[in-house]
Amino acid sequence: MIEEIAHRAPGFKPKVAVLLGSGLGSFVEEVKTIAAIPYAELQGFPKPTVRGHEGRLVLGHVGATPVAVLQGRAHYYEFGRTDEMRVPVEAMAELGCETLLQTNAAGSLRLDMPPGSLMVITDHINFTGVNPLFGLGAKRRFVDMVDAYDPALVQRLMAAAKAESIRCHDGIYIWFCGPSFETPAEIRAAVTLGADAVGMSTAPETILARHAGLRVAAVSVLTNYAAGLVPGAIGHDQTITVANASSGQLRLLLRRFLESYG
Repeated sequence: MIEEIAHRAPGFKPKVAVLLGSGLGSFVEEVKTIAAIPYAELQGFPKPTVRGHEGRLVLGHVGATPVAVLQGRAHYYEFGRTDEMRVPVEAMAELGCETLLQTNAAGSLRLDMPPGSLMVITDHINFTGVNPLFGLGAKRRFVDMVDAYDPALVQRLMAAAKAESIRCHDGIYIWFCGPSFETPAEIRAAVTLGADAVGMSTAPETILARHAGLRVAAVSVLTNYAAGLVPGAIGHDQTITVANASSGQLRLLLRRFLESYG
């Protein structure tokens, strides 16, 4: 699989892997593309089943920074496997990436972060009770998760947002497994635990990335208020619609961050 990627882009060595979440795949338009490879052509890569996840690996540059863009992810709730993204994440490390930059669509737990807002993740809470490192050998299973979301990269993302005059929050993300949305009682529990945003991804990829030795940064596009915060129903159509509408600001933020990555 690494050989196939190298064959498509001879000599290409990405520094940053960018993992795009629901409705956020348009960021690939910012990439000066060298090669685009469907996941289906890469052994061990997942076949996403969720609308808004294209399922392609795009290699190229954003500014002078070589990047490998994972256009879509698989979720725990699709196949019942928390390690569904293990092969792509480990492949990014093997290709030479030093950082995994993730995006996701999430629900806001704070009234001061309305739909359409951006939030840089500073830490996460795994509320699922499962872990993508289950079953690994005894010498490989224990991974330090202190500063899992690299503080220096958090600061650089916030600085990039300020430089683009984008209002960007920071906060803690809590991972629920889905695919059903959370109940109001679960959201109250999440708020009590100290979470600021809720979603169905990102945490397992962060664990896998830290296990592979990658630095991690992540940005949530807040597509809705979580259950019980305001009246009204929640649905995936809203997630995709708001994510698409907010992708412009996210693209500016990621582009600024990557162009100055160094």
